[in-house]
Amino acid sequence: MILSCQNISKAFGENTVLQNVSFHIEDHEKAAIVGINGAGKTTLLRIIVGEMSADDGIVTLSKGKTLGYLAQNDALNTANTVYAELLSVKQKLIDIERRMRECEERMKQAEGSVLEELMRQYTSLNHAFEMGDGYAYKSELVGVLKGLGFEEADFDKPVSTLSGGQKTRVALGKLLLKSPDLILLDEPTNHLDMGSIAWLETYLLNYKGAVLIVSHDRFFLDRIATKILEIDQSRATSFQGNYSDYAVKKEQLRTAARNAYLNQQRDIRHQEEVIEKLKSFNREKSVKRAESREKMLDKIEVLQKPSEAKSDMRLKLTPCVTSGNDVLTVEGLGKSFGDNVLFRNVNFEIKRGEHVAVIGDNGTGKTTLLKILNRLLAPDEGTFRLGTNVEIGYYDQEHHVLHSEKTLFEEISDDYPYLTNTQIRSTLAAFLFTGEDVFKQIKDLSGGERGRVSLAKLMLGNANFLILDEPTNHLDIQSKEILEDALNAYEGTVLYVSHDRYFINKTAHRILELTACQFVNYIGNYDYYLEKREIQTAALASASSGQKEAPPDALPEGTKSLAPSSPDSDGKLDWKAHKEEQAKLRKRENDLKKCEEQIASLEERLKEIDAEMSDPSVSTQATKLQELALEHESVRQKLEALYEQWENLAE
Repeated sequence: MILSCQNISKAFGENTVLQNVSFHIEDHEKAAIVGINGAGKTTLLRIIVGEMSADDGIVTLSKGKTLGYLAQNDALNTANTVYAELLSVKQKLIDIERRMRECEERMKQAEGSVLEELMRQYTSLNHAFEMGDGYAYKSELVGVLKGLGFEEADFDKPVSTLSGGQKTRVALGKLLLKSPDLILLDEPTNHLDMGSIAWLETYLLNYKGAVLIVSHDRFFLDRIATKILEIDQSRATSFQGNYSDYAVKKEQLRTAARNAYLNQQRDIRHQEEVIEKLKSFNREKSVKRAESREKMLDKIEVLQKPSEAKSDMRLKLTPCVTSGNDVLTVEGLGKSFGDNVLFRNVNFEIKRGEHVAVIGDNGTGKTTLLKILNRLLAPDEGTFRLGTNVEIGYYDQEHHVLHSEKTLFEEISDDYPYLTNTQIRSTLAAFLFTGEDVFKQIKDLSGGERGRVSLAKLMLGNANFLILDEPTNHLDIQSKEILEDALNAYEGTVLYVSHDRYFINKTAHRILELTACQFVNYIGNYDYYLEKREIQTAALASASSGQKEAPPDALPEGTKSLAPSSPDSDGKLDWKAHKEEQAKLRKRENDLKKCEEQIASLEERLKEIDAEMSDPSVSTQATKLQELALEHESVRQKLEALYEQWENLAE
């Protein structure tokens, strides 16, 4: 066991956030904390790392174990470049390597006892360097930076010039490179695109230490977590398994608790009715029986009413009118900012009732496309047109559709003047704004609260074509599930941008991936996309080399589609390209295997040299020691070259 939390309690004034929270984390375990916004997840992490004191309870970290914490506002040295900031994590290894080089230079001139002492120092330093994985730290650093979405051109950028999201990624990279025994991560997938999230999943799955995560990314939790800690109504409950396992077990427990509560309430009402009836008889025996039943009733431990899943926020999306079958037609659309070409010659159609998700890496132009369709930006080329009776409802991830100086009440009443005060308050109450909350200004709301106001306006708008930009940002899991249910029941058409893979899986009928300045069509949800992506990538590679492209399945000509080509000529070209690619892959795998064998052989020789140099019988032989030192340096240089070669082959 690496971490133990016993009876942790924390209150802020009258608000009890955590009450007698107890759990433990085993070595190498991957655990996640879930709960609605404000449940106390981040508070618990801050108590564990010592940033906040608990009112009661004990946090115990096993002796000799290290802990690393990624918060949302980690401090960085903004004077450093991105590469230098991550390199600072390896300063101890850098110092050891510098001292090793100094020893090597001095050994060239030294003799006798001085040489022996230098050799002893060198052996000790080299052992520490190897134990710290010193020969691979630069490759590891580059791998982490690229995995988190940084290009080599970004390595020399000053940290001070980065966006808030990029700085968070740098902080995450530093934490991963420190390799503590226990990593605590608070919303680590924020500011990461899908490729970087997938890389982080693989990294954490293979991480030797333990991980404790707070996240609303359910797909991420399904991949990573082996245990879920739920905080609900200030109490904590542990569930073995990933998020999907937890969701099933939670629903079973909720059903059982609800049934037990309802059964007990029914029994209590029945007893009260019997008592009242007995007393109404006005007989001594009946009154005594009633008193006896009252005593029994007083001894009953009344069950607390269980929290209901998705019972708070109420969202129902209803189109005002039915649109025509052709909702959106895009032809030859293109957009650039200076030399940065986001997309060009984009063609696609959306039919009535479709739910289409747009995915792609950060900065590829997904949000720009939505802004063009909402006429907030003009395209550089091409056109688009809406179908008959199409009414757009737009959800902006930055909530520019909201007015920061207005109160919540004014935001609704100004846009929907026909609503009465009672109707406005009822609408806001459906999105958890009650009492004096309705007079808060928009600028004073959190990201999640602004999201709920935007959803309220979306519901009131009665549009039949919803265009949503990252609708799940800042929403807790329960709110996401409410939105999923509302969209799945929605009879209109939906086009949205999202990085939430679980959300896409639940709501998308079709996926458009923005890659290489083009949209690639996948007719299915996110699981289908993952299954077919490699096939589509190979088809695009063949098309870009001059192969005739297959006619699209669901989109007009000009948009890449997953639909396969049927002519024999295309089939032969596909087969030939596939065979050539397989041959290249086999050669690269063989080269990689040979390289790994050579590395293993040289690493073994280094160990043998170190063993010989440590042998007391050799320590008095200056000539022999000098020969071994020279061979050690030669082997080390060969290893450096092989490490570089291996890295290139692996990429």
